[in-house]
Amino acid sequence: MSDIESDECDEEEQKYCYEGGRNEAGERHGVGRAVLPNGGVYEGEYDRGLKHGQGSYRFKNGALYVGEYSQNNKHGQGIFYYPDGSKYDGSWENDHRHGRGVYVYPNGDTYDGDWLNHLRHGQGVYTYKDTGSKYQGTWVNGKMESDGEYIHANHRYKGTFVNGQPEGPGKFVFDDGYELHGKYQQSKVGNRKMLQQDTN
Repeated sequence: MSDIESDECDEEEQKYCYEGGRNEAGERHGVGRAVLPNGGVYEGEYDRGLKHGQGSYRFKNGALYVGEYSQNNKHGQGIFYYPDGSKYDGSWENDHRHGRGVYVYPNGDTYDGDWLNHLRHGQGVYTYKDTGSKYQGTWVNGKMESDGEYIHANHRYKGTFVNGQPEGPGKFVFDDGYELHGKYQQSKVGNRKMLQQDTN
C-alpha cells in the first residue's frame, strides 16, 4: 500500500497535514503525526524525512500496522491488523513478513513459524480451527514440502510432502498403536484425489 506524503495542508479542510518535529533541513525528524492524501494516518518516529523507529500506520481501508520502521518500510517487530479480520504478529523485513511470526487467518486457522517474503517458508505449525488438526514441518514458498507431520484427533501421518500433499515414504500412526508404512503417491479417481499405498 502506498503512503505518498505531502507537507501541504488542504486549505479547505486542513485535511492533509503534518505536525511534529523537524531537523535543521526542514525534514520530518523526531516524533510526528501525518495525515496523508491517500487517507492514511501515520503517528510515530521519523528520521530525516522517513518513517524510522516505532510507529503506527492506519490505512484508509481500516488496516493497521503497529511496530518498527526502517527507512519508510515495516522492518523489525510489528503487528498488522488486516481489514478481513486476520492478523500477523512477528518479524518484518523491507515491508514483507520475514522471519518468525504468527498469522491468524479470518477463519481462525493459525500459522506459527518461519516466513520469507510474505510466504510460509522454513519450519512452522499450521493449525485448523474447525478440526483441531495441524501440520507441523517444513514449508517451501508457502507450501508443505519435504518432512512433515499431519496430526489429527485419532491418528497422524508422518512422512514427506510434495507440493502440499503427502507423497513418498511415510507412515500413518493410529491411537490404538496400529501403524501403516509405505510409499505414498497421489492418484486421481474421477474428480477426487486419493492417497495410495505402495508397499513395494
